[in-house]
Amino acid sequence: MKLRLLFLFLVSIMAQAQPKRPRELGIKIGILKTGANNAITDVGGVKIGQVSLIEGDKIRTGVTAIIPHEGNLFQEKVPAAIFIANGFGKLAGISQVQELGNIETPIILTNTLSVPTAADAVIDYTLAQKGNEKVRSVNPVVGETNDSFLNDITGRHVKKEDVLRAIEIASAGKVEEGCVGAGTGTICFAWKGGIGTASRVLPAKSGGYTVGVIVQTNFGGVLQVNGVPVGEELKQYFMNDQLNDPADGSCMIVVATDAPLTSRNLERLAKRAIFGLAKTGGIASNGSGDYVIAFSTAKQLRVPHSAPTKFYEATELRNDDVSPLFLAAIEATEEAIINSMFAAQTTKGANGVIQALPVDKVLEISKKYNKLK
Repeated sequence: MKLRLLFLFLVSIMAQAQPKRPRELGIKIGILKTGANNAITDVGGVKIGQVSLIEGDKIRTGVTAIIPHEGNLFQEKVPAAIFIANGFGKLAGISQVQELGNIETPIILTNTLSVPTAADAVIDYTLAQKGNEKVRSVNPVVGETNDSFLNDITGRHVKKEDVLRAIEIASAGKVEEGCVGAGTGTICFAWKGGIGTASRVLPAKSGGYTVGVIVQTNFGGVLQVNGVPVGEELKQYFMNDQLNDPADGSCMIVVATDAPLTSRNLERLAKRAIFGLAKTGGIASNGSGDYVIAFSTAKQLRVPHSAPTKFYEATELRNDDVSPLFLAAIEATEEAIINSMFAAQTTKGANGVIQALPVDKVLEISKKYNKLK
């Protein structure tokens, strides 16, 4: 156990040497300002923890944990919603979120066959928290993508201790991107995918709210980077005769905001995140599981597990004032997906090698289309 944790710690240290992000290279997506870290952690209280499993020639997988707030999530649930763009996936916990409109555990992302393990670990975590001694029902929320080309997925190498470790080390601030956590073995547009994140901050006149997004990219289509037809220019895209790529896979998108939204408008926000995926050229193919989980951290909207009154009073943003948040979700999702690819590195795994996106060529093409700042 100690050797395993030491190995994972060393992998994490190595992953910290992140390449420059698209924005640093002159690719500016959208019109809204980013948060301080241009990450989902710009939404106050949100933390991210990641454990990467890279062993031998075949294990390329991991866990990414999203913590909505620092308190006891079961006792103080957050309003939430889930939108399905294409349902070829194994998202655990979805029905209760849709029925009750809240989330009561950390959100875990991992690989397809590790969903049950991750759910079991989240139950352990919840039951062990002080104040939860009498809890008899827990709804763990676990999303996934299939990393079976690069990873020995049937070996089910993710263990409960990996999930618990990801929750334990979760922190605010900068978030590692690319081949890390649940994105260690993923593929996007037939290049290496991974974990990506971004954020947007609304102007004061629009409430000054923050929207943050984190993605696990493992899908296909015809890649566009800030509107530039990169996939076509590099002749690597769905239905190109030169590439046998079914565009299958999945994309998990988690959207956080500090705006006071209940589940109804959070579902509307989640729907807009898919627009961001579409702007990158994703097509939500038949074999792709494309899900958006959205939640609000607004303290006044937290749902207590038990309360002295039968009534729940909530003050939420009016419908007429949510459009700026929609734009923020679209922009942040688009940039998070592109960030995941720019940070990813060429990876050799169980069934071959997946090349990293050729960033230098992307910059040349962007310059050709006058889209490089």
